[in-house]
Amino acid sequence: MVFGQMVIGPPGSGKTTYCNGMSQFLSLIGRKVAIINLDPANDSLPYDCAVNIEDLIKLSDVMVEHSLGPNGGLVYCMDYLEKNIDWLQSKLEPLLKDHYLLFDFPGQVELFFLHSSAKNVVMKLIDELNLRLTAVHLVDAHLCSDPGKYISALLLSLSTMLHLELPHINVLSKIDLIESYGKLAFNLDFYTDVQDLSYLQHHFDQDPRSAKYRKLTKELCGVIEDYSIVDFTTLDIQDKESVANLVKLIDKSNGYIFTGVDVSAVEFSKIAVRPSDWDYYRVAAVQEKYMKDEEIFDSDDSQA
Repeated sequence: MVFGQMVIGPPGSGKTTYCNGMSQFLSLIGRKVAIINLDPANDSLPYDCAVNIEDLIKLSDVMVEHSLGPNGGLVYCMDYLEKNIDWLQSKLEPLLKDHYLLFDFPGQVELFFLHSSAKNVVMKLIDELNLRLTAVHLVDAHLCSDPGKYISALLLSLSTMLHLELPHINVLSKIDLIESYGKLAFNLDFYTDVQDLSYLQHHFDQDPRSAKYRKLTKELCGVIEDYSIVDFTTLDIQDKESVANLVKLIDKSNGYIFTGVDVSAVEFSKIAVRPSDWDYYRVAAVQEKYMKDEEIFDSDDSQA
């Protein structure tokens, strides 16, 4: 069983920076990390990738050969990857034994809530290689400063969650820069917990451009609230504590916290419902205690 993250989000949300910072953090806590770059438009990588889609297909070549723009070229590249999934599987197989995988995907959002190729690639890998992936959806925190953009981010997050059908964590990235875009209309908790969106209506009415779409906005907010599955966590990729809190959420969502745990059903259930700020190393201690108890029990049996 192999664990990892599917890193997605709009252009500029910080996916590549996230992969670089996350790989460094995971390495510090003892995990062997492999980054898989599946963005054919990303030709200046700040990290060393174990697998690079440019070894299979290049966006620039596709655009020239098929007279496509960047968006059409990215769709073509994902379709091509889906048809050549064996290439990707063969590249991943040597990493499966002891690596934690980070998949760096393109920033074209249509690939993750509309087109099926990226989803098909991921589902094929999950089925064939027994992967346990969490979708980490990055959204630039500055969108909270504009009610219209915030609603758009919510709709994008909801659509992506429903389309991908994976364990999913929405992240407000670059949270350390949010104050540089001006004061928020509400406390940060309002935006992370996606509380009563009707409070945003007043701010739409203040803007003549948004007021004409008042009814549409109200209905869209109703859809988001009816599903009631979207929320956000925050991230400053340069802050170790912030990254650690996110890693704990990811590990709980994809089941990594249960790796190596061979304890009683009671202890196992306690781990499952434990808050996200639990101590990583306590699991190992619990397991060690359990194994010692088993040895004592076996010893008593032999003496009897």
